[in-house]
Amino acid sequence: MTTRTVPPTVLVSRLGCRPSPFMILRRVHQRLLARWYDRHLQRLDLAEIDEHLLRDLGLTPQDVRRECAKSFWQA
Repeated sequence: MTTRTVPPTVLVSRLGCRPSPFMILRRVHQRLLARWYDRHLQRLDLAEIDEHLLRDLGLTPQDVRRECAKSFWQA
């Protein structure tokens, strides 16, 4: 069975009409906020990892400090 992608002009919401630009922008905004929050939580977890586990991951404490110093929106 082949999968097809649906062109954006054919997308239909649950109400039976095309999603408004506002709805699309809202979804994009929610995904972006979720990505930023997830990145923030990952950096908090990374800061708590012991040094011997960092060596297992191939990271140095300097790598961790550099990564944790980044703002949540920076990849």
